Formats: sequence, C-alpha cells, structure tokens
Amino acid sequence: MKIAYFDCFAGVSGDMILGALLDAGLDAQALHERLRGLNLPGWELDVRRVRKHELAATQVTVVARGESPERTLGDIEALIGNSDLAPAEKPPIAHIFQRLAEAEARVHGCSPAEVHFHEVGAIDAIVDVACAVCGLNLLGVEAVHASPLPLGRGFTRSAHGRLPLPAPAVVELLRGVPVIGMETEGETVTPTGAAILTTLAKSFGPLLSMRLSGVGYGAGQRDTEYPNALRVLLGETEASADTETVLLIETNIDDMNPQLYEHVFARLFAAGALDVWLSPVHMKKNRPGNVLSVLCQPAQEAAVSDVVFRETTTLGLRRQPIERRSLSREIRTVSTRFGPVRVKLALANGQVLRAVPEYEDCKRLAEVNAVPLRDVLTEVEQAAKGGSHGNPDLI
Repeated sequence: MKIAYFDCFAGVSGDMILGALLDAGLDAQALHERLRGLNLPGWELDVRRVRKHELAATQVTVVARGESPERTLGDIEALIGNSDLAPAEKPPIAHIFQRLAEAEARVHGCSPAEVHFHEVGAIDAIVDVACAVCGLNLLGVEAVHASPLPLGRGFTRSAHGRLPLPAPAVVELLRGVPVIGMETEGETVTPTGAAILTTLAKSFGPLLSMRLSGVGYGAGQRDTEYPNALRVLLGETEASADTETVLLIETNIDDMNPQLYEHVFARLFAAGALDVWLSPVHMKKNRPGNVLSVLCQPAQEAAVSDVVFRETTTLGLRRQPIERRSLSREIRTVSTRFGPVRVKLALANGQVLRAVPEYEDCKRLAEVNAVPLRDVLTEVEQAAKGGSHGNPDLI
C-alpha cells in the first residue's frame, strides 16, 4: 500500500501541503489538467523553488484574479457537486469544507449552514483543498498519516477581528488529534491545513514502517527562525493491516432504564460511531451498572458525545486516543442460487483472508425462498470461496 506521511515539524497549511506534494514528484501539468474540472475561473498557481534557511523547498501561491466572494457551505458544495472532477475526489473535498463549517459554527454559536466563509471560502482555499485531494490521488496514495501537530502562540487578524492562536476553528478541528506546543509567535497550523489533514489522515503519530520512495518539502509563506516547511514522505508499507488513531469514549451508568440502550446504540451509530458496547460492572453501594464504550474517529467526537449526554443519564465522559490496527475491508456482492448477497471482504496485501456474509441479506433470502437460513449461509460461503487465488466469485 502506498502511503504519505506528513512530518509537520514546523506546522501545516494548505499551500505547504501542495508544495510538499509537488516537491515529492507530483506532476504540475497533470494537476493543472485535473483542476480544470473544478470549473472555477480566476486563479493560477505560482510555483517556485526557495530556501528556508539551508533547506530547499517548493513554495506555491494561489494567485487569484479579481475579488473572491464570500461563500456558504451550500455554495461550496454546489461548486464541487457541479464540477467535472473525478467522482472519487468530490466527497473528500466536500467533507473537508463541511468540517470547516462545523468548526466555525461551534466557535460562533450558529449552524453550519449559516457560516459565511471569509478566508477559507476564498479561491485560494478552495484550490488548496482540491489540489491536496487530487494531488494525492494522482500520486497513487492510498492512505495518509501525519505527525502530531505543533501549535504556536500569539494573535492573528481575521474577518472576525483579532483572534488568539491557535485560531479557534483550528482548535475545534484538532479535537482528538495529538498536538504539541511550540515556543514561537505566529500561526503554525492554519484552518485549511488542519481541515485537510484531520479529514484525510488515518493516524497522527510516529513514522510508520515503510519502504521510502520519495520525499518533498513544501515551503510556508513566512520566514522564521527555523525552516518553515512541511515534509512529506512517500513509501510502500508491507503491513497487512492499517493503523489509525481513534477515540475511546466511556462512561459508567447505573440509573438508566435498560430498555433505552437499543435506542442509544442506534443514535450513536447514526452519529458516526465505529463500534458501541456495554460491559457489566458493580458500582458504589454494590449497584449493578454498565460501562458504555464508544469507538469513533476524532472528527465524530462532538457528535458522539452529544448523543451520550442527551440520550443517557450520565454526567461525564472519559476519553482517550488509542491506536487501532485493522485489515482493509471491502463490500462486494456474490451471486448464489437464492439471489445476490453482500459480503464483507477482509483483505491483506490484495488477498482475501475471509468473507463475511451480510446477515440481513441472508435472512431476507431465506424468507423469500422458504429455505433454512443455514442453507443460504452455506451457499454464500461456498460462493465466496470460489474463483482463483481465494478470491470470491463476485458480480
């Protein structure tokens, strides 16, 4: 699997990400051609080689012609949806701006739809985000990882006035992400850079084991006492499982009607939980209770926590980032004599290790064909084991 690891020793911004990718071998002409599909006139890329102290790097500036209007989330989603970008590239670009809108909404106490983007709605931010997603795709990167993010101090001016650093929207975007402090004045992590990495990265931590194939440096716009650049490492990992940082949110409950848990579980999964479970415990005064455990991505922490507070009797939560290692998974469909059935494939290095039938599909076919459920399961298992090299006979 080809991965990209962003070493954010000096911070991260949208233009630094793009500069690092170009420095690592991304073809600028191919990127220009891909970005034509954005159907957004009035911009061009200024790409140049610079030195940050003794470090050579690529600096990119999005040069906008004319004024850039304020945009809402709906405006940007319409722009992306109506573009001619590849279908696989539109959802992550839209998701990045959705998370930006959610962060701004929490800061200003409004709904995401009411947020009017100023700096991050400008042409340069839209191009930065689209270039990052399309550039990674052109490089064939299958997974993104990053180091902990360094945060500077001080103040910055924005359309909302003078704000403390790190910017409030950046702090919201970094919920659940490892961060470290820097003894420096100035903005080291921009909202656009934070949104791109926290949306695309599977984990934040030490460099993963990989066979290194490329390296690039993207220069920041400021000159500082340290090399103001972002490093990206490209390589192939031979691991059979993906590692990512997720959040474990837990609380102890001993005073809730157990009939409510089914509803709580459903709401948590709807909010983006990866897994939910209960563990019986004995609490104070020897009361029987349960530990409610929820596993989620850092980006879903706020939504998941809100469900727990609203739908249960708890007054507090515990949270901890943990590393999760899991096999790659795909949902495919197999053909059986009873009908098509969805199957979840567990993959390692491109090979199918196991195939798990979708229970509800099997149950439905058993009812429709008036046959025992075990017969349908057996049929699906045999179909999933067919084909060459252990790959299922898919349709």
